[in-house]
Amino acid sequence: MTPEAIRIISQIRGEFYSGFAAAMNMSVSITTSHPSTGNPPIAFWIDDRQQFNYLRVYAYKAPDELLPERPFILRLSVNKGGGIATAAKWRRGCRGLNQGWCFELTLLPEEVMDFLPWLVSLVKYQQSDCASFLPEPPHPFHFTTAKLSSLKEAWTQKAWQESKPSNAPIDLELNKLIPTAKSV
Repeated sequence: MTPEAIRIISQIRGEFYSGFAAAMNMSVSITTSHPSTGNPPIAFWIDDRQQFNYLRVYAYKAPDELLPERPFILRLSVNKGGGIATAAKWRRGCRGLNQGWCFELTLLPEEVMDFLPWLVSLVKYQQSDCASFLPEPPHPFHFTTAKLSSLKEAWTQKAWQESKPSNAPIDLELNKLIPTAKSV
């Protein structure tokens, strides 16, 4: 990643985790980065069922020195992916990692903060035993789903568009790539 991309994701991560912790109305802890292990900070909490849950914000794609034009696309994940070993400081009464539900959202950096209240609602919706209301996402998803409660993975429409390779035509005819006796 470019230094600018690293700075942006670090800033977004800090703002998102702080906002998430405040909005959850429960104890949410935030780990620090561990560069030696490659584990970025995460936010984690123990739910009402005494299960360990965690949230990660990380780069899915980002510009770097070799590909500076690569799109900058982030992911928000809940209970999915690695990086929890350092945060898994089980508290007294914790029943272990919540393996019953996970979610991953792929989106653009400018969309992340808009999803904060929606993600809090989604987490509370999943942790609730009773039917509760889940608001519409702040940015449209790439797909439509009849039952949002079974949602495990989503992309925003803008992130999906950014992730697609450019539509520039590529001429890969073999006879144009390899000179022949006639063309030499």
